[in-house]
Amino acid sequence: QVQLVESGGGLVQPGGSLRLSCAASGFTFSRYGMSWYRQAPGKERELVARISSAGIRTNYADSVKGRFTISRDNAKNTVYLQMNSLKSEDTAVYYCNTNPFGDDYWGQGTQVTVSS
Repeated sequence: QVQLVESGGGLVQPGGSLRLSCAASGFTFSRYGMSWYRQAPGKERELVARISSAGIRTNYADSVKGRFTISRDNAKNTVYLQMNSLKSEDTAVYYCNTNPFGDDYWGQGTQVTVSS
């Protein structure tokens, strides 16, 4: 079955950095695009970044553009989200997402808290 496992979240001070990882299995990873979403308490889940299957094309939410970088290593079946210059408004649960068979699949999420 499709399985997505996020890791790398934690507590960081404003201006700090974190790198999130999502380990994928159960499908041919290199054939599908991947996305990162986030959800803060009381807010809708929002798309943060996405990357094409070969890692050539990427796009980002305006709120993170220039600070976050999505990348992937198809040999390791892993997608990453490098987060720099973190702000308090980046605090959320971050989720990995893919849609290889016509349905959305989600990881369990990893908590990112930006606070001094």
